[in-house]
Amino acid sequence: MTDQNLQNTTYRLLKFISRQPIQFSRFFARNLAGLVNILKVSKTSETIRLNLKIALPELSDEAREQITARAIRNELMSYFEFFSIWGSSNKKNLSRIHQVYGEQYFHEALAENKGLVLIVPHFGTWEIMNAWFAQYTQMTIMYKPVKNPTADAFVRSARSREQANLVPTDESGVRQIFKALKQGGTTVILPDHTPNMGGEMIPYFGIPLATSNLSAKLIQKTKAKALFLYAIRHERGGFDMHIEPMDDAIYQGTANDGSKVIFKAIENLIRKYPEHYHWSYKRFKASPETDNIYHLKLDEAVALAQSIREKAEKQSTAESTPPIEIIDSSAS
Repeated sequence: MTDQNLQNTTYRLLKFISRQPIQFSRFFARNLAGLVNILKVSKTSETIRLNLKIALPELSDEAREQITARAIRNELMSYFEFFSIWGSSNKKNLSRIHQVYGEQYFHEALAENKGLVLIVPHFGTWEIMNAWFAQYTQMTIMYKPVKNPTADAFVRSARSREQANLVPTDESGVRQIFKALKQGGTTVILPDHTPNMGGEMIPYFGIPLATSNLSAKLIQKTKAKALFLYAIRHERGGFDMHIEPMDDAIYQGTANDGSKVIFKAIENLIRKYPEHYHWSYKRFKASPETDNIYHLKLDEAVALAQSIREKAEKQSTAESTPPIEIIDSSAS
């Protein structure tokens, strides 16, 4: 079989999978997750357990195991749902959205025509929301091509239906987003990832990690409105969307201060719905002190994370405590 024939076959397979009812995708994902949870053969489950133990140490072992099992199931369901969403028309995807909570915040922000930055964490099945926003605004989105050219063509086809303007993940892409915001446009950013190079050390569940502060920079420099988005799966086959305003503190201080506001919102969401976050990502290795953390034994990794958290808390307290003024009594 030639490479071209293989690509054509792969594309047809992706299209076939995407055309299956979303309940079928969920059924398949549930069964696959069941095998993973019973057999415990996946290293992904080890990563999820460690991430949960670092991020939410207050959980009991029993609660953590329950969340791990649900998180594996939910993440697998999201991946299968992504295929269904990418292969469906906007009309079909819109029919899958049952309720939009906080819709007024979006329309109010759009009416101000100051630009709009949508903050979306790696939570649930976020791709379902694109079709809804595409009804009202054209989005300029950073896009890193998928390594597999067939899969890349499949995703690009979905983006074209949403009329999204895809820009590269480099300085030229940032400039295009900046221009779009200044003209009242909209962008979507998923901030909870590790940048390929550099980044600022921003606390994430108390652990300073290399982080891109692009979202905060764009918001502060353009004075664009900022909204926080996520979608929750409906057992009836669809989703509920949630739109929430960001804390006004995001406009104050430095870009790092703004990033801290963003990550505090993400942490609050995760604490509310921990089983819907995509815990398989090895986020906690984004520091010189933790770059080997996923190769350590569980107890050693947790102890390392806790020591780093305590050191960061002490440093933060010291920096926020004003110096004590000593009064020389002999001068009076």
